Amino acid sequence: MQSGRAEGGTHELDAPPWQRVETTLMATARLIREAYDARFATLDLNLTQASILMYVAEFGHITQTKIADHLGQGRAATGSTLDRLQERGLLERRPDSDDRRVWQIHLTADGRDLIERITSIDEALRTELRTGISREERHALAAVTQQLQANLRRAMQPDA
Repeated sequence: MQSGRAEGGTHELDAPPWQRVETTLMATARLIREAYDARFATLDLNLTQASILMYVAEFGHITQTKIADHLGQGRAATGSTLDRLQERGLLERRPDSDDRRVWQIHLTADGRDLIERITSIDEALRTELRTGISREERHALAAVTQQLQANLRRAMQPDA
């Protein structure tokens, strides 16, 4: 095996820098999701479901559209997740008093009971994820990631 090469192909770190950054970010995002899903599995939830419950707990009753926008996913996918949470009795849909076409999402008592446990799992995992990474490094990473997001949004504009 050549130095820097893994069995069966070129090691990711041997890739050009422009490719390595994106590949590393995508792999990291996938691992973060897997870690959260594994931890939330103890509550029979995944990261998306826990995020929805926490979002509703923080902002109060809110529309399905706002939840979908917050998650960055479509209303149909969000609706399916809301259906599962509603079937479990963790949230409920109520008609909006101002617009009967709109449903407001509310936590139930059972949903509220899970919030503290979700928060504890989140805090513990974030502490583990940040081990060995200073506050300054986290701020720098956040700034670089936000700049990358801005660059991507610009790159996706029709006139780019």
